[in-house]
Amino acid sequence: MQHKVTKAIFPVAGLGTRFLPATKSVPKEIMTLVDRPLVQYAIDEARAAGIKEFIFVTSRGKGALEDYFDHAPTLERELESKGKDELLATLKSTYMDSGEIAYIRQHRALGLGHAVWCARRLIGNEPFAVMLPDDVISADVPCLKQMVDAYAETGGNMVAAMEVPQDKTSSYGILDVAEDKGSIVQVKGMVEKPKVEDAPSNLAVIGRYILSPKVLDNLDNASHGAGGEIQLTDAIAQEIGSSEGVHGLRFNGRRFDCGSKAGFLQATVAFGLERDDLKDDLQAYLDEVCGTRPLAG
Repeated sequence: MQHKVTKAIFPVAGLGTRFLPATKSVPKEIMTLVDRPLVQYAIDEARAAGIKEFIFVTSRGKGALEDYFDHAPTLERELESKGKDELLATLKSTYMDSGEIAYIRQHRALGLGHAVWCARRLIGNEPFAVMLPDDVISADVPCLKQMVDAYAETGGNMVAAMEVPQDKTSSYGILDVAEDKGSIVQVKGMVEKPKVEDAPSNLAVIGRYILSPKVLDNLDNASHGAGGEIQLTDAIAQEIGSSEGVHGLRFNGRRFDCGSKAGFLQATVAFGLERDDLKDDLQAYLDEVCGTRPLAG
């Protein structure tokens, strides 16, 4: 019988150097899109997919991330006394119960595969999800929920996938597809950041995974891969051809790369335009900017 996916690993040990000087004192994961931190979008998506245990792989200087999920009794009392019930409900939605969340330190920056491996003792012999908060996905059905539903049919290992321009393939893990069934593809190979001319497709892996515990065994003996890091892609690729296999899911939704400044700004605008309390003013400003900006050329 197939186990349900109830545990998720959130690798958040990166220094966020592309967002300096802000990330000198503020972990990138709690920088806000409109008024919600990046990590809150990931947590909400995980909860919608049935995740019950949240494992954060952190590093030195991430104390503010831990504080974000803690209870805030002083602020709670202040909001209660002023009758700000809506804000109080928003505050309480950020709380994590004792035992629901765990923090593991990654002491050396050895890559995504190593970060996932650091959480191995909390995973045990169960399938688990991996979510990268930098990848924020706007979707009617949350991306990880789409994956959990598809995983119920396929089992094994599953990665979220999207088509990217051919000239961008060197920035991603790329799938070599054995069979294309539409939304689900069967994978026969995975290449981490190939040269553009060597990419087997333009179907890229993005920051959502459902993995078998066998991947953790593969990481036990992993060698350094692309960029001198321990690559999660390499450990997943070892399961291709096994009884469980590897599948990719073309998810429905729009992905924003919030690890880049441009992607972060694009997501801020997109999520702002979805807000009833902001969209009119924001759209009017965008119309004004677009109307006054000189035409290229």
